[in-house]
Amino acid sequence: MANQDLAFQVTPNPAALPADEREAILANPGFGQKFTDHMVDICWSERGGWHRPRVQAYGPIQLDPAAAVLHYAQEIFEGLKAYRHADGSIWSFRPEKNAERLQRSARRMALPELPTEYFLDSLRQLIALDGAWVPSAPETSLYLRPFMFAKEAFLGVRPAKKVNYYLIASPAGAYFHGGVAPVSIWLSTTYARAGKGGTGAAKTGGNYASSLIAQQEAYDQGCQQVLFLDSAEEKYLEELGGMNVVLVYRDGTLVTPQSESILEGITRDSILQLAEDAGHTVERRQVSIEEWREGAASGEIVEAFACGTAAVLTPIGTLKAADFTIDMPTPEDGVALALRRALTDIQYGRAEDRHGWMMRLDAEASE
Repeated sequence: MANQDLAFQVTPNPAALPADEREAILANPGFGQKFTDHMVDICWSERGGWHRPRVQAYGPIQLDPAAAVLHYAQEIFEGLKAYRHADGSIWSFRPEKNAERLQRSARRMALPELPTEYFLDSLRQLIALDGAWVPSAPETSLYLRPFMFAKEAFLGVRPAKKVNYYLIASPAGAYFHGGVAPVSIWLSTTYARAGKGGTGAAKTGGNYASSLIAQQEAYDQGCQQVLFLDSAEEKYLEELGGMNVVLVYRDGTLVTPQSESILEGITRDSILQLAEDAGHTVERRQVSIEEWREGAASGEIVEAFACGTAAVLTPIGTLKAADFTIDMPTPEDGVALALRRALTDIQYGRAEDRHGWMMRLDAEASE
């Protein structure tokens, strides 16, 4: 159930940061450490549908100790960015795809589906008040975090009848300083990220919670990320803790793992579209760890990279396992970095948006 006349109540934050303090943060924002002055809050109930949409001061959320999310992890989220172009305008990249993925995650987690138009309107509403938080330095952005969780207070295993959707935002600095740096990956054979019929294709917090111990294992091995295999046969590539993986073959073909337990990556799919535009063959299929190992040894696989919202695209320099190591070339003139440049040029307005991927979020969009 959804109210078609949903209208936001906007209450500006009376304690919004002064411009000089905000600019000091934007000069060195890091990632996910500082937050803008406002947030969006939309309620849902089984009886009333989506209602009471608000833009209000960023601040703590009051929860009953029996709130279902605290006990049964009924929660989903998204991640996307707002980019400032050279003319000062503010844009987002394929936000309707994030809306659709949030809906798919909601279906899997027995949560209500937020209509796409409400999702997009929430982005515009927040930018209307916090547009000054979108940084302008090269390769910076405003990271947007929509999330939804079960707020009903009860103890019992069933879908919650009261849910809230929120949107917060955090300025993000350049992911790489001094150039894009290859990452080292640890192959986890102890832990699985997801299984058949599980929640792997949903963007839900539990998936990330269960990956943390494997991520710690990667750190202990001197690696920055962890790669998971399928849980059934323990031989096919799935994804990293928070990024998709792509292999580049000698003939220019790009291959990415396909599985019902992999989160569909918007960045990955966009990169693969740009690869096809450039004449590359793209394959989505099962890929075994042995295929990667043998292909790297023979020179058949010439590059590997990870991709996701935060880093966009990161070359994989090393894959380390308990009993072997794969070292991958990371050429400056290779396919991976060329695709990264092509995508970021579109996102920041430096190249033509031939696919209509960019959506303007600031007030000028309606003029």
